[in-house]
Formats: sequence, C-alpha cells, structure tokens
Amino acid sequence: MKIIIINGPNLNLLGKREPEIYGNQPFESYFEGLKSAFPKDQLQYYQSNVEGELINKLHEVGFDYDGIILNAGGYTHSSVALSDAVAAIKTPVIEVHISNIFAREEFRHVSLLSKHCKGIISGLGLKGYEMAVRYFTGQ
Repeated sequence: MKIIIINGPNLNLLGKREPEIYGNQPFESYFEGLKSAFPKDQLQYYQSNVEGELINKLHEVGFDYDGIILNAGGYTHSSVALSDAVAAIKTPVIEVHISNIFAREEFRHVSLLSKHCKGIISGLGLKGYEMAVRYFTGQ
C-alpha cells in the first residue's frame, strides 16, 4: 500500500507546541516508528504551513496513492479551497486530528473537509495516524 500522511499548519511544532494538548513527541520520530510497524507498506510524510502547498500535494498524490491521511490543522475549519481539493481527487482521505476538536473552541467543531473524507479520527493523539494506516492496510 502506498499511503501518505499530510500535515498542515503548525504541526511541524509537535513536541514543542502546547504539549498538554499535542504531547511531547516530534512527529518525525513518531513517523519513524510508524514506518517500522508497517514495513511492507510505503508510508510517506509531508508537512506544510502553506495552504496552496497542501492543495498542490493533494493534487500530486490524489490519483496514484492508495490512501491519504490528512491533518489539515486550522485549515480544517476555514479552507474551502482545501475542501474542494479533497473533493476533486480519487484517493480516499481519512481526516485525523490529534486533539478532540469537539472538546475545544466552538469554531473547531466544524470541519469543511469531513464530508469529502472516508472517515474522521479525532482526539486519540498520535495513535489516530496509526489507526488510519490500519484502516487502509486492512490490519
């Protein structure tokens, strides 16, 4: 399986940013462990703080990959363009959020992406990424 994790704005600060919400582990070290747990699968990782770069990456991989795991960060709640990009591609997308977006500020309760995604995983920390990989791989 060819699966990519795409993380949006501020997720490059995992391990430093608000550890009470997002934990202490940098995503890169988590991702290395995830790749080790799924050695037969091609896992890739991409992160950008720039909305247009995230859209470009979705267009690039959205017709050739088996699965996309997308944590769009704050763009989840505000980007019609990112929502349109998810709607435009063929590869199934699972929306992942480290924190429980429904237990946070009210504006975070609305996702513009969810209606175009296969599913959503929210509030289970970094474990949500592994759960999404397991869904795609059937494990």
